[in-house]
Amino acid sequence: MTTTPFEAWPLTTEQREIVKLCRDFAEKEIRPRGREVDEADVVTPVDIFAKAAQVGITDFMIAEEFGVGGMTDVFTQCLVQEELCFGDPGIGNLVCSNGFFSDPLMALGTAEQKEKWLRPLTGTTPVMTALATTEPGSGSDAASIITTATKVDGGYRINGQKAWISNAGAAEQYVVFAKTDRNERSKGVTALLFTKDTPGFSWGEPMKKMGQRAIVCRELFFDDMFVPDENRLGDEGQGFYGLMETFDISRIVLGAAAVGSARAAYEYALDYARNRKQFGKPIIEHQAVAFRLADMATRIEAARLLVHHAARSIDAGVNTTGLAAMAKLTASETAMFVTHAASKPSAAGATPANSRSSSGCATSNWRRSRKAPRTSCAW
Repeated sequence: MTTTPFEAWPLTTEQREIVKLCRDFAEKEIRPRGREVDEADVVTPVDIFAKAAQVGITDFMIAEEFGVGGMTDVFTQCLVQEELCFGDPGIGNLVCSNGFFSDPLMALGTAEQKEKWLRPLTGTTPVMTALATTEPGSGSDAASIITTATKVDGGYRINGQKAWISNAGAAEQYVVFAKTDRNERSKGVTALLFTKDTPGFSWGEPMKKMGQRAIVCRELFFDDMFVPDENRLGDEGQGFYGLMETFDISRIVLGAAAVGSARAAYEYALDYARNRKQFGKPIIEHQAVAFRLADMATRIEAARLLVHHAARSIDAGVNTTGLAAMAKLTASETAMFVTHAASKPSAAGATPANSRSSSGCATSNWRRSRKAPRTSCAW
């Protein structure tokens, strides 16, 4: 059973087309591979990324001047992200991860920089990219980073370490945020571009995670790595501005990803509740189960509306820093609530993934026919 999101804001023909494209891609290419990718743990599914590029999903968010989709508005990105993450959140976020790299470039880059660094992200064989901000001692407090970019003749020497960097090692192009003035906080942060083969740059082993395993994270190490002046984004000290603009967009889009995950869990639970019988009737007809499903559906709709409101607001030029954070918070907590409600084990429903039992939702036959996510069903 598939639920189609209600259009609180009417979509254009182009938006409906890309939503359908992404829904089909998620159903045919992402969902069948979700369990395999999750259990592989630290392997980037580059073949799925390549298939997504073939149909134009990896670069739809890049400006039209580069010969691609040109759907730069955040609202459309949310529509896409929900559908892809309905298939699998890790793979869905991987497929669109180049948008995270392109945002600071669009905010701070010159025309020459955009041509040089965004053009390789387009077409049917795009490179993968990474944005490097987080450090062992700093996460959301990006102004507290201690990686340094020391001015030298012709450019900068970068020294320091980053942690939990998505696509690290697999990415060919990177944007790193470093301190050009250690005495300043946000005003001392500068953004610099470089490629994977730059001398002085290296990365660590894949970091094992509890989720989002399609996006492999690693530590990055900078040992006197030289970056020329022409690779600096904006002026010295402008990096934090570009980063905050990127974070506002990414928080909203990640909220949409969480809505997609919640929607998938709800649909599995709804389908199961309609088919499993106890006490002579489908369990959806038992009030306790129906109430839980109603709570799940209500929270999903509320989260989606807040995410779309934030997206439409930022597209209209409104300062949405607070609203973006609210959207991500609400959507992610909704995903936690719904997936927990859909996977809460019971004596009747929870069986091992490789069970041959004919009862319970986690039987091998049910998994094979429904391609269920890595959970046991509720109730």
